[in-house]
Amino acid sequence: MSDDKFTKGSSRGVHTRVKTAKGRKKSSVRWLQRQLNDPYVKQAKLEGYRSRASFKLIEMNEKIDVLKPGKHVVDLGAAPGGWMQIAADLTEAETSGSIIVGMDLIDITPPPYTRFMQGDFNDEDAPEKLRALIGVEAVDVVLSDMAPNTTGHAATDHLRIMNLCEMAFDFALEILKPNGVFIAKTLQGGTENQLLARMKQHFTTVKHLKPKASRQDSAEMYVVASGFKG
Repeated sequence: MSDDKFTKGSSRGVHTRVKTAKGRKKSSVRWLQRQLNDPYVKQAKLEGYRSRASFKLIEMNEKIDVLKPGKHVVDLGAAPGGWMQIAADLTEAETSGSIIVGMDLIDITPPPYTRFMQGDFNDEDAPEKLRALIGVEAVDVVLSDMAPNTTGHAATDHLRIMNLCEMAFDFALEILKPNGVFIAKTLQGGTENQLLARMKQHFTTVKHLKPKASRQDSAEMYVVASGFKG
């Protein structure tokens, strides 16, 4: 995605104020102000994407090129479906035979040419339920953009998101094909050494990426493990 494409139709330089700030908490006003003036939020609406997070996956795929026609993809913690939507577009799921499936505790209406399974991916029988739904034994890519609600305490937030990352990784080991790819959100400071060591045991390449669409003031980044050894 080029900068020219991104700025097309956007209102760069126009700052929108929250008109209904009275009675709101200062933190809520700041959040609304940021949303109203976030160019990725505006562009997501123009493009018909479900969330600004869609651009994170687009930008990462431009670097690693894993979402290709014919690839099968599972998105963990998929609500509201933004990454499912992008995965379906990039794999040309409408015509290529790619299977795109999202899993979440929250029920959503899946985007076109995708499937959805409501439930906890951490359940012991989740991999088998997924296989029954999609009719294949393994997939090419496992995605996770999950993050817990932040507490404001950096150490606690890091532990909580790493716990989610580790659970997603364990699921990926159960469902990925050989040479498959795992992508998950983490926080700056990187993946914990113990988990990183496990990833390097099971994948040929492990690295971190921070897409431009991640907010500049955000500590989030992504771990990309490719070349699953099976």
